[in-house]
Amino acid sequence: MSLMNIFSVSGSAASAQSQRLNVVASNLANADTVAGPNGQAYKARQVTFQTQLMGANANDPTAAGVVVSSVTEDQSAGRRVHDPANPSADADGYVTYSNVNAVDEMVNMISASRAYENNIQVMNTAKSLMLKTLQMGQ
Repeated sequence: MSLMNIFSVSGSAASAQSQRLNVVASNLANADTVAGPNGQAYKARQVTFQTQLMGANANDPTAAGVVVSSVTEDQSAGRRVHDPANPSADADGYVTYSNVNAVDEMVNMISASRAYENNIQVMNTAKSLMLKTLQMGQ
């Protein structure tokens, strides 16, 4: 693997972590939402990554890295709160909220943010090594 491929690998990983951060932001924004007009509450979403091996991409055989393979919805039941005065309450007086756990999402956000920063640091280190290599030739 050449030094230039490091940028491809780290860039794809940073892009994947950016997508993960967007999903976490969406989950946090909908953490306290109630069931909509269709009777379904917001479902938390999770990002799944997959490695992309070198030579697996027909368009670019030297490409390697990480891709987002899917974004799936958590099918667990949402939180139900007894609040008969709420206009969104069902016939039994329960309001169904989303199944987003804010604490889990904050941990997920910190993890994604650190992974993103690490990939940027890898690219900066590779750039620095390349510049030092060029300076040795002078």
